[in-house]
Amino acid sequence: MAPKIIDFVEDAGAPGIIAGIGAVILAPVVIPVVAGVGKPIAKSLIKGGLVLYEKSKGAFAELGETWEDMVAEARAELAESKQLPAVETADNISDNGA
Repeated sequence: MAPKIIDFVEDAGAPGIIAGIGAVILAPVVIPVVAGVGKPIAKSLIKGGLVLYEKSKGAFAELGETWEDMVAEARAELAESKQLPAVETADNISDNGA
């Protein structure tokens, strides 16, 4: 069963009805004012986001280069350690009975 308008009016009471009528009457005045104030705020938020994006893009590029440098250095150290023969110290050399 669909709700009837009479039920709505009875549930809302006089304050609800007055608020609804006031909203309908003030909407043509309030909406342009809110839009006029909201547009500059939205533009400033977008500008701030773009500036933050550009700054972070440079920082992430630098971070990526640093990461690549560290990986290259680690690979070079691994390659170097594989090429060098194991060095025996004086403690490990046996005396061969002498």
